[in-house]
Amino acid sequence: MSAPAATAVERPREGWIAAQFGLAGLIWGASFLFIALALTGLSPAQVATARAVLGAVTLLLLVVITRDRLPAWGPVWGHLAVIGVMFCVVPYLLFSWAQQYVASGLASVYNATTPIMTALIAALVLRVERLDRAQVLGIGIGILGVIVIIGPWQGVALGGDLLPQLAMLGATACYGFSLSYMRRHLAATGVSALAMTAAYIAIAAVVLLALTPLIGLEPVSLSPVVVLAVIALGSLGTGLAYVWNQNVVRAWGATRASTVTYITPVIGVLLGIVVLGERLVWNEPVGAALVILGVLLAQGRLRVRRRPGQPAA
Repeated sequence: MSAPAATAVERPREGWIAAQFGLAGLIWGASFLFIALALTGLSPAQVATARAVLGAVTLLLLVVITRDRLPAWGPVWGHLAVIGVMFCVVPYLLFSWAQQYVASGLASVYNATTPIMTALIAALVLRVERLDRAQVLGIGIGILGVIVIIGPWQGVALGGDLLPQLAMLGATACYGFSLSYMRRHLAATGVSALAMTAAYIAIAAVVLLALTPLIGLEPVSLSPVVVLAVIALGSLGTGLAYVWNQNVVRAWGATRASTVTYITPVIGVLLGIVVLGERLVWNEPVGAALVILGVLLAQGRLRVRRRPGQPAA
């Protein structure tokens, strides 16, 4: 009689983990819509700063509520400062600036290149991984997808959409560097994921607040839509969604949890079309499909068939 009781306890927990997975994918996919709405009343720097500050406040409150502990003072804070700048400050500013000129759905597609950037930087820059044949093929297909999205046959000039698209690629390169840097320098600290995330987002908030006199003093036009978008972007997208994702990682493992990467661009594109009336050009979904295929290969979810007698990659 005890076995059914255990199953009854496990099912709601599994359902709650699945719900957190879906919620994180939904919020992160909607983040680009929130940025677009916030930009109707705030400058890009103000959006980035508000996002970091609200995310930091949310996460630090959770640290206090759960009685977690921030890392002890020492060299780890230097690494956290690097992550705060490269994982938050620079990408937040780049995405906010770029979305003044690029559709939110397209921004969500570019965000999906993060695993490809991570694989490249982990192998070629920080040398914390080796690339097998399938990963190299995946990176190549992902790069081809980006080229298709840019559409060089339409004529390439630094004006128009090209520079913002390059800025978004720069942001995902920062994400890739940061994820590889975390793996190398912060994987064995013993600090919880919540405390670690709260620490580096708090650092990012401090840096952006310090930069406000230089880049964030433009006039502000607040409306209910702008305020709600900023709260959702900060407290949910930069706060609770990080916690939900970490819970999923612990329950399902990093590999299964990383499939959220495939959800966010779909949600981002759909919300851009439905809410903002954005339109897709044929090369954008084709390029997005190539990027997702590249991500599948780069993450080892698809394998390249080998000829008989050939060693596995």
